[in-house]
Amino acid sequence: MAGDAEPHGGGMTAFDELGGEAKLRALVDDFVDRCFDDLMIGFFFARANRERTKRLEYQHAAHFLGADVAYEGRPIRAAHAKHRIMGGQFARRMTLLRETFEDHQVPLSIREAWLENQESLRAEVTAYDGSRCD
Repeated sequence: MAGDAEPHGGGMTAFDELGGEAKLRALVDDFVDRCFDDLMIGFFFARANRERTKRLEYQHAAHFLGADVAYEGRPIRAAHAKHRIMGGQFARRMTLLRETFEDHQVPLSIREAWLENQESLRAEVTAYDGSRCD
């Protein structure tokens, strides 16, 4: 997957540095709950299965962070194509992710790499190259 996190010294991956499966699952579960329950973007998840979303979000994040985990979801563009996700809504998801990182005390280097990876997917999610909100 493009933008995968580089292994850290001694063969340790960002996944390991974060705390492994239990830590990532807790973080992803919290993040997905925030997205589903959010007043600004929660409506996008009205028909989504929360547990399936958590599973796929975990797979996507774990793979990015260097774990030997395959992402079994559809390509990002295909998964989001039926939604008209605008730049502000994408930005709201990024805010929720930042808040989740803070609450779970994610190391700064992992936060920055993960956020950069998510930002690189903007055009796949929003389908609007000019959707950045400055």
